[in-house]
Amino acid sequence: MLRKIIYILFFILAVLLLYNSFYWWLSLLSFLFIGVLSWGSFDVRLSFFTPIISKSPYPKHRTIALTFDDGPTNFTPQVLDLLKKHNAKATFFCIGTQLEKHPEIAQRIFEEGHCLGNHSYSHPTKMGFLSVEEVSSEIEGCEQVFFRQFNFKPDYYRPPFGVTNPKIAKALKRFDYKVIGWNNRSLDTVLKSEQAIFERVYKKVKSGDIVLMHDTSLKSVLALELLLNQLSVDNYRFVTIDELLNK
Repeated sequence: MLRKIIYILFFILAVLLLYNSFYWWLSLLSFLFIGVLSWGSFDVRLSFFTPIISKSPYPKHRTIALTFDDGPTNFTPQVLDLLKKHNAKATFFCIGTQLEKHPEIAQRIFEEGHCLGNHSYSHPTKMGFLSVEEVSSEIEGCEQVFFRQFNFKPDYYRPPFGVTNPKIAKALKRFDYKVIGWNNRSLDTVLKSEQAIFERVYKKVKSGDIVLMHDTSLKSVLALELLLNQLSVDNYRFVTIDELLNK
């Protein structure tokens, strides 16, 4: 979709050239072009720079994937307890440094049948400004932690903050990952209460969704409890990314 917008912008520019309005409109179109690229960098659903899976291509009736970023943390066991209570499976996109801090929690995630994914080694705040080599190092660093702890490489990668750009896309070509985004974002790191988080996810939920949450705070845990309780009443199933993507 973004590529089509860019083509349209260039078409408009060509038309304006015919009418000698080039310089004034060039500034405007340059501004719009930068805006479009920024939009493509931050909205994972657009797959602008690299292919990203943001929902199930084969949605099954009342089946969704809950995903948790930035763990494991001290809150992760509470998340696991709730998932176990509801016979729910989930996918955890783990940071390498957090895996090193909490290997026993990571082991529990694995043993209880959940899916594990790569979420970079240190989740740098300036991810979008790193070089190709630096991005590759972040991906590989987390991968190596998985090898040391579990003797396997995850199949899935989620970019920190969901940010992509040409350098991140180029780095990803060095690895064999399916890149996972989301189409139902809880904003649980921003919203102030578990009720607000619950309402944001619940009002949009539909079959095939990939829900983004974080196992990093009590409000997220409480919001998860509300979601599991209500969605279970609504007869939803909670599966790993593996199962969600299978036909």
